[in-house]
Amino acid sequence: MEKVLIETYGCTLNHADSDMIEGILSKKEILVEHGKYDQDLKNDYDFVIINTCTVKKATEQKIIERLKSLNHLGKRLVITGCMASANPDLIENAVPSASIISTGNTSKVFDALTSIKENGRVHYEGNSHTDKSLNIPDFGLTIARIPISEGCLSSCSFCETKFARGPLNSFSEKLILKAIDLNVRKGSKEIELTSQDIGAYGADRGTDIAELLEKASKINGDFMIRVGMLNPEHLHKYLDRLLNAYKSEKVYKFIHLPVQSGSDKILQAMGRRYTVKEFEEYIKAIRLKFPEMCIATDVIVGYPGETINDFKATFKLLDRLRITITNISKFGARPHANAAKLKQTKGDTIKARSLSLSRTVKKMQHENFSSYLNKNVMVLLTESSGKSITGRTASYIPVAVLDAEKSDLGKWINVKITGNSYACIIGQKRET
Repeated sequence: MEKVLIETYGCTLNHADSDMIEGILSKKEILVEHGKYDQDLKNDYDFVIINTCTVKKATEQKIIERLKSLNHLGKRLVITGCMASANPDLIENAVPSASIISTGNTSKVFDALTSIKENGRVHYEGNSHTDKSLNIPDFGLTIARIPISEGCLSSCSFCETKFARGPLNSFSEKLILKAIDLNVRKGSKEIELTSQDIGAYGADRGTDIAELLEKASKINGDFMIRVGMLNPEHLHKYLDRLLNAYKSEKVYKFIHLPVQSGSDKILQAMGRRYTVKEFEEYIKAIRLKFPEMCIATDVIVGYPGETINDFKATFKLLDRLRITITNISKFGARPHANAAKLKQTKGDTIKARSLSLSRTVKKMQHENFSSYLNKNVMVLLTESSGKSITGRTASYIPVAVLDAEKSDLGKWINVKITGNSYACIIGQKRET
């Protein structure tokens, strides 16, 4: 039996693509494993598939070095993911013998492997706009990643992902719901709805994420749904209906709305189609309906033209809103993004601002999570890190349960919170 290793970088959507690749190959009786290739283990893989990310330059450089090291081992390399779509030239320069499959062609992976064996290197380019919901696997894992679309409707000046994944391509609602149902029937407890931008889902099909979420929450079974990243520019179209769908006990009270900056000037330069005031109004409306909502956001520090006053505006916005979780990224120009053409902020300035904001955010998150100390919370255990079993509250707050066991995965347990960091809360099982 042939063996394939898949090594994945990047977001949940990338990992969902890797799951689909496994599903396609498994049907062809090919053994698929996930992880990082370790030559010391002397595993004999027929192919090593690298699913790449191109969001940040540092990640891109890390992947290039990884490809070079694997190339020296003489492995048959197949490169897919966003780097394969956006910057195939970098891959070809680093590993000329590697085959390349764009994100829009992952459904052709078996044909590609067959062609490689017969003819050598292959290169599948372009965005085929296929309905990937046809290939969502039903492994029934504790966490099932369900891709609902790729591409987006936005034109953010800092982003290269749209260049990689193309315009919005929403998948079939019927097939998405079927995939959720099949995974739940096989034992999945957490359903992660993922895409490049959840908020854009359905605009090309006459529907939206609010309608999909409402239907998904009516599927029979004991499971929770996590909604992925949603660009705030779409919220005005369906906010009331979305919040109504969130009333379901099967939906984590969690929403990821990336603000990116607290300055309207910078938001406009970024091509973000909302204002700071509108973002604040969305947060107020969400909290009015769900005070317990865990809100995550993203911030980019050092966008070209960002002044100290623009940076302070971001600082003040986060301080006013006390967002639960804030992910901070230092701006880095991407070759196909419009912001790469602008005069760049000095690296030392970006580094200093990022460090300052990170310290404040970590303190804020530590305070947010400290509010759980000495409380009892119900936690759905979903992952094993080797050191501890981790899970989520109904608001998707991350919890490390020190005395849980792998046999507890997929169960709701009562946890006494005994500690916290800026990244999670920590506890032990409470006897019922």
